[in-house]
Amino acid sequence: MATLKDVARLAGVSVKTVSNVVNGYEFVKPDNRRRVEEALATTGYRPNIGARNLRRGRTGSLALVLPELSIPYFGEMAGLVLEAAQEHEWNVLIEQTLGTRERERSTLAALGPHMIDAAIVSPEALHSRDFDELDPGIPVVMLGEHSVDVPIDHVGIDNVVAARVATQHLIALGRRRIAAIGAHPYRGTATQRLEGYRSALTAAGLPVRHDLIVQALNYHRRDGAEAMAHLLSLPEPPDAVFCFNDLLAIGALRAAAEHGTRVPQDVAVVGFDNNEESAYSMPSLTTIAPDKAAIAHSAVDLIRRRIKGGQELDPEDVQTPFSLEIRESTR
Repeated sequence: MATLKDVARLAGVSVKTVSNVVNGYEFVKPDNRRRVEEALATTGYRPNIGARNLRRGRTGSLALVLPELSIPYFGEMAGLVLEAAQEHEWNVLIEQTLGTRERERSTLAALGPHMIDAAIVSPEALHSRDFDELDPGIPVVMLGEHSVDVPIDHVGIDNVVAARVATQHLIALGRRRIAAIGAHPYRGTATQRLEGYRSALTAAGLPVRHDLIVQALNYHRRDGAEAMAHLLSLPEPPDAVFCFNDLLAIGALRAAAEHGTRVPQDVAVVGFDNNEESAYSMPSLTTIAPDKAAIAHSAVDLIRRRIKGGQELDPEDVQTPFSLEIRESTR
């Protein structure tokens, strides 16, 4: 196995110069950097990440805390965070909390600097004071729109605006009895998406009908199917439905088919998240498409900056883009 000395000898530079290149330091002469990089490629040298992190007083690992990996959005997000973290040679420890406050609190309390260098957290039930459970020396980035009044970095999309765009799309189709599936008393994302839905209706001069707003304690296909079956049983059923995630919408499509209701002729359906499944449903699902790769890379980049000495900087709120992916369920 090649060593730093082997690389330095081949490149005709000092071992310190090779170390500077390997560790990503900027102040290396361009010619020396080129020779070292060529020597690294020739020798096949691979740094000992564990030893490097030990010298730096780091673990080389991040924690990614998510509610439920069986929900495609979070599964896709985990994969994207893994890819972004690998660019910086970090390992990722993934924890699943099922969205309960007890599990989220115990997970935070178990994370210490002996295990991880930083944490990326997507909470659903945490209170502000629960973040006191986390070691103060560990940088944290929060994903999603769960509202907690703590001074930490945050990455997400504007859920209010995104929900308004989804609802406005249905209004533009001429739909006037627009239902919402996914209201939830504690989920921050649900609260914001409901706000965007209501504001779009109000701006269009349409009533906000409480009988057309259905709660979903979980965001699974079954919940969407049950909510849609209820809506279609009303004396005056909706002619459009905005679902707060794609799984709810997939369930709603199934219930509509079982009821003999045509999509989109009788009822148009919009989801949220743009999971891969949404492009292959029958009919394919119109959905809000967050830039999930941008969310993952922004979160990892915030972690990188904090670890490199930015702990004293003010917390950042990074808003990433989204788009409306129009498919057959509203065409």
